[in-house]
Amino acid sequence: MAVVSRCATCSRHTFIPHEFDRRTTVAAASSFCYSPKKAPQRIVAGSTRGSRVIVAASPPTEDALVATEPLTKQDLVDYLASGCKPRDKWRIGTEHEKFGFEFGSLRPMKYEQIAELLNSISERFDWDKIMEGDKIIGLKQGKQSISLEPGGQFELSGAPLETLHQTCAEVNSHLYQVKAVAEEMGIGFLGIGFQPKWGIKDIPIMPKGRYEIMRNYMPKVGSLGLDMMFRTCTVQVNLDFSSEVDMIRKFRAGLALQPIATALFANSPFKEGKPNGFVSMRSHIWTDTDKDRTGMLPFVFDDSFGFEQYVDYALDVPMYFVYRKHRYIDCTGKTFRDFLAGRLPCIPGEFPTLNDWENHLTTIFPEVRLKRYLEMRGADGGPWRRLCALPALWVGLLYDDVSLQSILDLTADWTTEERQMLRNKVPITGLKTPFRDGLLKHVAEDVLKLAKDGLERRGFKESGFLNEVAEVVRTGVTPAERLLELYHGKWEQSVDHVFEELLY
Repeated sequence: MAVVSRCATCSRHTFIPHEFDRRTTVAAASSFCYSPKKAPQRIVAGSTRGSRVIVAASPPTEDALVATEPLTKQDLVDYLASGCKPRDKWRIGTEHEKFGFEFGSLRPMKYEQIAELLNSISERFDWDKIMEGDKIIGLKQGKQSISLEPGGQFELSGAPLETLHQTCAEVNSHLYQVKAVAEEMGIGFLGIGFQPKWGIKDIPIMPKGRYEIMRNYMPKVGSLGLDMMFRTCTVQVNLDFSSEVDMIRKFRAGLALQPIATALFANSPFKEGKPNGFVSMRSHIWTDTDKDRTGMLPFVFDDSFGFEQYVDYALDVPMYFVYRKHRYIDCTGKTFRDFLAGRLPCIPGEFPTLNDWENHLTTIFPEVRLKRYLEMRGADGGPWRRLCALPALWVGLLYDDVSLQSILDLTADWTTEERQMLRNKVPITGLKTPFRDGLLKHVAEDVLKLAKDGLERRGFKESGFLNEVAEVVRTGVTPAERLLELYHGKWEQSVDHVFEELLY
């Protein structure tokens, strides 16, 4: 699978099949999926760089996929279906964010420092620069990209890789390059899920057009959206599926177990210098960010679920923007369904391209997200060993048929209410959350064994990457609780020590 551009609150990356080149039609692309849907007979042109289509570059490429006539809902369904690929083409894409800070003051990096860092990495390690206007906002090298979140969080969107050994090597190489430049500037990077010391007023705003639209919109739809934008960091893994049925199975397993991943990687217990009452404040923040585009998506467990049902959901999620003539146009409050009908007041009479659809899909933030692959989105950012452990967990569970079926069997009778209860309570109580006749820790023990067995059956000797979470499962003590022990003990209630403890 070939990487191309963006995602999440901003600019994470999208994987496009190798086969998706300038001659590809949507119809041909959908044939990669073993889906019964009939593909449209319409040719779609692509703008290319080299031999790859660039979709939703950062900033978006307006003409990447231009339909010769208005899109239909079926085109949008087939767009998702085009992500299907045979097992031998399945890859692992890992993304992680981290907070940059000044060594002396512990203050967040300013944009000027970030620009210097990006320019220096580009020159020293041969990365291409990504610009928005005259501002550098990211870097690209092969199938990896570096991008900026709204508050300057520094993100690596990794290449699609075959093994977890490659994933961990990629993480190590990235951290080496960033540290080599940043340390000369007096800058460090912190692996944690929520900014532990500084308030929103202290966080610099990045010069990216889409963030201004989001910043204005967020307070209208939730009380914690600005915290999400400016003060959270995550690690996530992006995984493939072979067919619509395979997508459904992985989506359901991923959603059911997302609270367990949240607990295992819970690492955000501080806010503005004090304990915040959560083990994962980052996870809690998503519960009051924007209910239209977040959550546990109960409809995924309906018998009728498939690509079309996800499209119906996404069509009714309010839009943020449309990108035209090198600028972001505010379209908040209107839906993509309106756009499909040519009824967007912000660009009256215009119809969407597939690139607009790709952009819109990056503005939807459920616990598991479907694009042309599945994103597992429940984990806090953390130190580098955990950056390798998260993809290990999900690859072991979802890329092995035996483990995947075991997870589906394990969670088959979980109710919508139970899944939502776990979603709500895990950010507070972690693995100590009561579940049925025991604790979530006991379920996590079974899940970890299935992940380990799945990795061993893959035959790449990858199960060692789970060691970082094995101790969490054994003790039931989350990373956040260990930080709180230090805070109340050795650190003498000073959160400043976390910048050293979790320094990359």
